[in-house]
Amino acid sequence: MTKKPSAIVVGVGAEQGLGAALCRKFAAERYHVFVAGRTAAKLKQVVDRIAAAGGTAEFVELDATREEDIIALFDRAYVESADRALPDLVVFNAGNNQRLDFRELSAELFEDFWRVGCFAGFLTGREAARRLVPLGRGTVIFTGASGSLRGKPAYAHFAAAKAGLRMISQSMAREYGPLGIHIAHVVIDGGINGDRLRVLQPARVAEKGETGLLGLDAIAEAYWFIHRQPATAWTQEIDLRPSEEIF
Repeated sequence: MTKKPSAIVVGVGAEQGLGAALCRKFAAERYHVFVAGRTAAKLKQVVDRIAAAGGTAEFVELDATREEDIIALFDRAYVESADRALPDLVVFNAGNNQRLDFRELSAELFEDFWRVGCFAGFLTGREAARRLVPLGRGTVIFTGASGSLRGKPAYAHFAAAKAGLRMISQSMAREYGPLGIHIAHVVIDGGINGDRLRVLQPARVAEKGETGLLGLDAIAEAYWFIHRQPATAWTQEIDLRPSEEIF
């Protein structure tokens, strides 16, 4: 019997969010998905929806900035199973964002953004590399942002974290690509049409409309495309934006 492939997604929140959309996409491609995030109730909603559609998933409540939590997740996922293959796809999707006057930015808050947006990515990438290198195959994808390329006013904390994450992805790609591990970084440039933006910035959603925001399922398709690329033509970085976005 052929074992079912499996994937890990770190940074899953609202059901109408990018992490959840990635989980649904991978499950639809017949992957068993480890759905990892902070809030059990939200994770359960994602898992239940996958199950209702005929897929399989399990949730893992964790704090992605805690080394022991990330190690425990990978230890759980990389256990031999009679019907499930070891994960060959890992996505780091954790992050937060907020406009903050640089003069009012506390050291504690700056560090918090870095821990969520960069340090947690390091932990996830390191544990993925430790498991995938012996297998000689697999994909690791980091969710980035245009802030990793340029620092906008009042977003120094966000840009610093995302720029660090981008460098982690580049270093990993150069180190592990020759060993058969595909490392990619996705630059999200623009607002995502999900719960976070709808709740926090409803006026922006109304102004942009459906074609002015990034679609959740469309982004998920791009991640799947990266994972399925043959080794003779790998993407290390891709940028995604709605057609109306100015860049």
